[in-house]
Amino acid sequence: MPKNIAIFASGSGSNAENIIQYFRNNPGFNFPVIVSNNPDAYVHERARKAGVRSVCFSKADFLDGAPVVNLLRELNIDQIVLAGFLLKIPETLIREYPSGIINIHPALLPKYGGKGMYGHRVHEAVALAHERESGITIHYVNEKYDDGNIIFQAKCQLDTSDTPDSIAQKVHQLEYIYFPQVIENLWKD
Repeated sequence: MPKNIAIFASGSGSNAENIIQYFRNNPGFNFPVIVSNNPDAYVHERARKAGVRSVCFSKADFLDGAPVVNLLRELNIDQIVLAGFLLKIPETLIREYPSGIINIHPALLPKYGGKGMYGHRVHEAVALAHERESGITIHYVNEKYDDGNIIFQAKCQLDTSDTPDSIAQKVHQLEYIYFPQVIENLWKD
């Protein structure tokens, strides 16, 4: 039986698209739905092009949790991957999927994590601090932002000429390489 994995995304969906393409010819993994909280997110267009159903729930639906859980049960979802999803995951979902929700963060946690630290904000903070390295962290999701047990980290070197944009490019390359591999290694039978 293939693993049924839901991808949650709030923005452009480049990581979601990359994951779906990576597993396109792998019968052990199925991505039946992309779930979003943003009806205008470009991830819906990426889902359409990939032939994957996309569903948008309101913030109230996510806070309640039940509408989302009901859809995931209907689709027999085994695990959830957060790929640029900006809402805090409600306890209802965490209880439904203990150790079954993972997130990717665009920095080396525990640095530059927590509420409000996402996307370009992270890269700006890294550049402002004159860090010599940055990277990605893939971790389990718990009740707190960016606080779950770390599964994997990958680093990239930075130099004084790096800007938030160039840091973002380096970090995105790590995301595209490693996120699908970690999913595969973590949840293969």
